[in-house]
Amino acid sequence: MQTKYDYLIVGAGLYGAVFAHEAKKAGKTCFIIDKRNHIGGNVHTEKVADIQVHRYGAHIFHTSSKAIWQYVHQFAEFNRFTNSPLANYKGELYNLPFNMNTFHQMWGVITPEEARLKIEEQRRESYVDEPRTLEEQAINLVGRDIYEKLIRGYTEKQWGRPCHELPAFIIRRLPVRFTYDNNYFNDPYQGIPIGGYTAMVEKMIEGIEVQLETDYLADKAYWDSLAERIVYTGPIDAYFDYKFGVLAYRSLIFENEWLDTDNYQGNAVVNYTDRETPYTRIIEHKHFEFGRQKQTIITREYSVEWKPGDEPYYPINDEQNNMLYAKYKQLADAEQHVIFGGRLGEYRYYDMDKVIAAALKRVREVLSKE
Repeated sequence: MQTKYDYLIVGAGLYGAVFAHEAKKAGKTCFIIDKRNHIGGNVHTEKVADIQVHRYGAHIFHTSSKAIWQYVHQFAEFNRFTNSPLANYKGELYNLPFNMNTFHQMWGVITPEEARLKIEEQRRESYVDEPRTLEEQAINLVGRDIYEKLIRGYTEKQWGRPCHELPAFIIRRLPVRFTYDNNYFNDPYQGIPIGGYTAMVEKMIEGIEVQLETDYLADKAYWDSLAERIVYTGPIDAYFDYKFGVLAYRSLIFENEWLDTDNYQGNAVVNYTDRETPYTRIIEHKHFEFGRQKQTIITREYSVEWKPGDEPYYPINDEQNNMLYAKYKQLADAEQHVIFGGRLGEYRYYDMDKVIAAALKRVREVLSKE
């Protein structure tokens, strides 16, 4: 092993992989380490009986940036998958996002005018001038029927508390379409890398040394001694030994099941929006790549309260946590040789295209100064 690298990259997720790829292209030496036993972070996919399983939940790549779309195509060919999830409310099925199909299923309306009138009537019945809770905000936006059947139970499972206790800012807006269009995303570019995300990340970090099952913080001084600069994509509060306290997250539990049928639910993602069903959704992985295998693998996804030691998934960006993060950010900005990036390093939720864009911007800034 070399004794000196230009960059030690902590974390082999998208941020770390993009940074490493660009740095290597510029002639820099990089070494990637990761706590997990695989590369790819949360976008990691693994092949099980010829099915690419999204190990940490559904990941559908979508972007409105042509530049980012072209960038990822260097590393993978993408299929034409379109995210069109369904909502199952006590056995009733509804199309998502909220569109004319949803409104027809909910009320039997056929025209956009009928749907608008129905939503407006329900909004007026319960309208609150200054909504303080998520419940009030959601009803203000789409009325009571959609709130009760498609928002309330799902949201309460996601956040682990009643909607009337959640702040309104969580649902600032809800996309409502008055067309018969089940494409969840508005972005013009969408798909899934053929052969899975892990193969895409492998291509990104080709020729770069990687060491897995390695905890950077357990021997920080040693790892720091190996490189001129550190790119850290782990939890920012852990880096500073939780000096100001612990940042909060929501976590997830995945329960996989192998089934001897060629098609379990007919769709990649079905959300369960009633409160009584304990999981938030079921993912059937073969549909991401239009699989024709004789068996199938499904994953039930549960949202749970996070505690230290659990895998952190969704930052809880409320006022209290944002103030705490601001303190850590101040410390991070003072670190001369460490670059903090990604979902955990910046304590923010990132779509995949946005994390790639952020990594590209940062690595280009850094390289331009060297």
